[in-house]
Amino acid sequence: MSSGKPLLSTSEPSSEPSPHLHHHLRHSSLTITSLGRLCHNTSVSSSVTEGTQDNNLYDLNEELEEGLKEELEEDITPLGDTGVLGNSVGCPAFLRTRKRFKSADLQVQLTPRERKRLVSWGGATDPQHVWTVHEFSGASPRVVSSGIQDTLNKSRRSERFLQISMQLKENFAHHDNPRLIHINDPKRTNDKFEFSGNEIRTSKYTILNFLPKNLFIQFHRVAYLYFLAIAALNQLPPLAVFGRTVSLFPLLFVLTVTAVKDGYEDWRRHRSDRNENNREALVLQSGEFHPKRWKKIQAGEVVKICYDETIPCDMVLLSTSDPSGIAYIQTMNLDGESNLKTRYARQETNKLVFDGTIFSGVITCEQPNRNIYEFTANLEIKGQRFPLSQSNIILRGCQLKNTEWAIGVVVYAGQETKAMLNSAMSPAKRSRLETYMNRETLWLSVFLLIMCLVVAIGMGLWLNRHKSQLDTLPYYRKIYFEKKKFGKKYKYYGIPMETFFSFLSSIIVFQIMIPISLYITMELVRLGQSYFMIGDRHMYDSSSKSRFQCRSLNINEDLGQIRYVFSDKTGTLTENKMEFRKASVWGKQYGSTLSVDGSLDTNIGAEDVLEGRRKWKLKSEITPDSELLKLLHKDLSGEERIAAHEFFLTLAACNTVVPIPTQSASSSDTDTTLGASYGIINYQGESPDEQALVAAASAYGYTLFERTSGHIVVDVNGEKLRLDVLGLHEFDSLRKRMSVVIRFPNDTVKVLVKGADTSMFSILKKDHPDDDHTKHATQSHLNEYSSEGLRTLVVASRDLTGEELVEWQCTYEDASTSLTDRSIKLRQTAALIECNLTLLGATAIEDKLQEGVPEAIESLRQAGIKVWVLTGDKQETAISIGLSCKLLTADMEQIIINGNSESECRKLLCDAKAKFCVKSANSSDQISKWIKNTESDYLEIPLDTKLSSWQQQHAGQEEGASFGPLALIIDGNSLVYILEKDLESELFDLATSCRVVLCCRVAPLQKAGIVDLIKCRSDDMTLAIGDGANDVSMIQMADVGVGICGQEGRQAVMASDFAMGQFRFLKRLLLVHGHWNYQRIGYLVLYNFYRNAVFVLMLFWYILYTAFSTTSALTDWSSVFYSVLYTSLPTIVVGIMDKDLSHKTLLKYPKLYAAGHRQESYNMSLFWITMLDMLWQSLVLFYVPLFTYRNSSIDIWSMGSLWTIAVVILVNMHLAMDIQRWVFITHISLWGSIIVTYGCMVVLDSIPVFPNYGTIYHLAKSPAYWLSILLIVVVGLLPRFVLKVLQQIFWPSDIQIAREAEILRKRRRFFGPKPDQISS
Repeated sequence: MSSGKPLLSTSEPSSEPSPHLHHHLRHSSLTITSLGRLCHNTSVSSSVTEGTQDNNLYDLNEELEEGLKEELEEDITPLGDTGVLGNSVGCPAFLRTRKRFKSADLQVQLTPRERKRLVSWGGATDPQHVWTVHEFSGASPRVVSSGIQDTLNKSRRSERFLQISMQLKENFAHHDNPRLIHINDPKRTNDKFEFSGNEIRTSKYTILNFLPKNLFIQFHRVAYLYFLAIAALNQLPPLAVFGRTVSLFPLLFVLTVTAVKDGYEDWRRHRSDRNENNREALVLQSGEFHPKRWKKIQAGEVVKICYDETIPCDMVLLSTSDPSGIAYIQTMNLDGESNLKTRYARQETNKLVFDGTIFSGVITCEQPNRNIYEFTANLEIKGQRFPLSQSNIILRGCQLKNTEWAIGVVVYAGQETKAMLNSAMSPAKRSRLETYMNRETLWLSVFLLIMCLVVAIGMGLWLNRHKSQLDTLPYYRKIYFEKKKFGKKYKYYGIPMETFFSFLSSIIVFQIMIPISLYITMELVRLGQSYFMIGDRHMYDSSSKSRFQCRSLNINEDLGQIRYVFSDKTGTLTENKMEFRKASVWGKQYGSTLSVDGSLDTNIGAEDVLEGRRKWKLKSEITPDSELLKLLHKDLSGEERIAAHEFFLTLAACNTVVPIPTQSASSSDTDTTLGASYGIINYQGESPDEQALVAAASAYGYTLFERTSGHIVVDVNGEKLRLDVLGLHEFDSLRKRMSVVIRFPNDTVKVLVKGADTSMFSILKKDHPDDDHTKHATQSHLNEYSSEGLRTLVVASRDLTGEELVEWQCTYEDASTSLTDRSIKLRQTAALIECNLTLLGATAIEDKLQEGVPEAIESLRQAGIKVWVLTGDKQETAISIGLSCKLLTADMEQIIINGNSESECRKLLCDAKAKFCVKSANSSDQISKWIKNTESDYLEIPLDTKLSSWQQQHAGQEEGASFGPLALIIDGNSLVYILEKDLESELFDLATSCRVVLCCRVAPLQKAGIVDLIKCRSDDMTLAIGDGANDVSMIQMADVGVGICGQEGRQAVMASDFAMGQFRFLKRLLLVHGHWNYQRIGYLVLYNFYRNAVFVLMLFWYILYTAFSTTSALTDWSSVFYSVLYTSLPTIVVGIMDKDLSHKTLLKYPKLYAAGHRQESYNMSLFWITMLDMLWQSLVLFYVPLFTYRNSSIDIWSMGSLWTIAVVILVNMHLAMDIQRWVFITHISLWGSIIVTYGCMVVLDSIPVFPNYGTIYHLAKSPAYWLSILLIVVVGLLPRFVLKVLQQIFWPSDIQIAREAEILRKRRRFFGPKPDQISS
């Protein structure tokens, strides 16, 4: 960049050069190398750059900034006699050059952080192509600048281009080695290049590699490696604490269950692949089409697809059943969009096929890539070269619709098809609570090592004290005596080695301190939670018949800790069902002509005339404005009448909408009196805006009813008007407009343009009083429409002279057949004709708010969640929608940041911070101020909460006393400059001090940049919600991504973690299911830590009493079954079914959601309290039976049996104390697990070969046995019970207060209060 603008500003034409100069310009060779020098090796095209907001596209700033000039002269060598670059056809010609950099340079100069982030966040910057604009006069380089920014830091500019070129590297690589496809000659095509076959494989494993590969993937979990090491240690003879088979059981069980699940899923993939590969298609062989299996199809073969069949590979269309070469396809399987798309066969090939000619040719195309919206290729037939684009290719997975047949040649097959290249899964996300769990797991590992060291040191000391008695002590005699005979020798390794073996043996005994069962338990609980979320009838959208979807099972609990919601506007907050409301034509507004009774005034009879002429009827009728209808039915004379005619002609012609006429249908009774009959027409388009505009044109008598690749037919008030389409420049994010070149029957050629006002007003013709009046009136109408929340577009046109047409056609042909930088060259070509336009008017389309959006946003705000809206709409529209959905309120102070340079943005941010007393996040006194100024509508947060969280939670509180809550409104152009390192902190400080942030005119990458700004600078959880492909980057960047099943396809849904039909369901998802899931999973993790630790501590106390010998009083099977069978089921059921509060209470009091922000269900304090409770309970478990039987002759296996049943009952009673909602299945699982434990013990004690044979039968007869269990439960849980009672009485939490209120309401309802006293 070399100016204050994102992409340099533009200039005004000064003179008209000769055609020779234009020819020279098109064939000059210049480029800027990685060192910034000009070299003669790449082509240069003449064009103009698209201007940014409030820039005149042709306003050349003649004053050069000295610093930039000197800088450029250092980087560019003199051109010598390369020629003077001038203008052509009244349009300026600027040299656009693209910088290239080596990947090695990128790796050296960029830090990992910089390589990770996408610095070009969009705005006026093209995400795929960035170029610099210079104007040269003779040998002296001149830099075109906006004059806003005085100097530009060279290093920052170089770094920016370096990072951008990283994104371009893959795109450029496609054209370095083009692919050659010989039509109908697969042998020649594949022998030379060895292209991929059409067989696909989505499976992960084969029979041979399943076991090693699956185990390798599973052992990526460090815990599995830990348990594998434990099992391996137990196989060594000196360390065989448990039976060797028994020690392997837990790990083998987990590995087997996971392997079976993975194997079943992969078997289904194999079956799907086999069915897909064995499908058949018609392939041209020996002049006839014969069936051939998909997996046998090769690149270069000609394939015929019939109606409703699926395309087997990526093919270039050669011909269709339609004489004009048009084909309709449905891309549902590829991008999720249900609307039909149009694809075209070249007229040259279509005619040859219809004539029955078997032809051959060569297609030169780009290498396989995953961009489904672009295709760059050329077709050569009989020495002629024709361009091919995305509209000429049909992709694998699409279906042929409304077309009898289509014939194409295979260019990409199998794994090289775009569908297969795009089959990668969304990036894996990990739960925040699970990362915290690793911290506690580390502490448990420390406890484990401490216990093992205590046992090992104790063993060493004991052996040293009794080393003289080792020959006579059991287990340490040198020789065992068996039946008065010398037996085998005991292997004694000496005190140091025995101490070391004791340490390893202790690790084996205490291994379940790290709960392996927790991983499986969490997966099962999350699966159960997802089942109930999917089945929630309150989140079912009847309009789209879509249910809630859980596409990721890893982050259910994160829904309960969301602090930021980043939302798209169109289709997310609004319905994305566009309705044409108003129009400004030639400076006059239409659309509000209402009679006194509120209905449209139709007494003028214009509509009757229209009805008499109309031959087509839309499926959804639009009520036209009577005054505008009257104007349209005047004679075609006068500026206003001609402008209105061209206005609606532009709406009907400048689009990619596909008209689908159906059979004729008789009209209503009133119409049949006139003898009228209509053909019903339906419009299919990729954009709801385009469909609305075409439908509006039809309502006013300009009906598009036929479209081919070369012409369109419009019914103008009953008369057919055939228009030849000479070229179409589709809408792109940089130009922000669309244009079509049309030839009328009288050979007049016009260019019809529509686009955003920011890009259209800069290319209108000037110096005409009438035009200025129309422009000002239209601008006023646009501001009015935006304030009403309507979506606006500006419509303009111009006539093309023969000279201009020839020049444009030549340039257009060169650009459309280029294999390198085709999009850039087409953009430059469009600039040749998109200038000096005549303003026709503007349109206003309404996109209504979805049902329940204001209420949902208000509830989220009360819950302490900030809702930021990131939209591509203009600022006024976004503000209007913000007010209507209660995102913005009248009492808010609005901070508007609209900067056009880095220095200007910095000044605006600093001024706003100073005015509203916003301090940086590192201010030392911020915490105390926030605590003092805590507002009553926000719940209190602990002191250890992160600083940024305080700043964000108490947004605008310090300012609230004098300024009220703050709202930040910022545009995408400013974000281009702000999303840099030095300004990000300023934006972060200001944005997090505001209650609301509204970002307008933002590009997809800028949306991701805003989310990344919060993620990187705070610990707060983020959620992004959207419905379109432009929201995918934002959804994937956020901690939680939610897709809306809307009108813009399913790209957002396919990239999301959760999907639903309406924005209002987000309220229930977070406040109800998010709260429940977080509370359940948090308790589940703490309970699992406690459950296993209390069992291990009980064994630890026993070992201390047995000379540190690591012997166990419990059987091997009891130790294994404890976590897997005895105590697992109640944990899973409670994790799925427990509810601390009802959904009605959670929705009625949104502030209860803040419990997740405060981490009430899982934090370090709770962990240490749980560990202290565990320590007490383990002591009670060990010492109560010890004192009860201290004078008895009970054997060790009987004592172990008592400890086993006691610990199972104790941990289950501990769980029962914390259950909030008792249902039938909860009772079954909890009490059933105790019964199952007794049953297993009876079975194990009934096996004669086991040492504990018969112990349970003797113990059950003793009253001391039952008394011991009772004492253990009462004494062990008494401190916990007392603390819970005290805490609920004196320090109740919000959840407990709400729960008590619920219980009181239920009691009043149970005892029969009056109906009006019952709370809903």
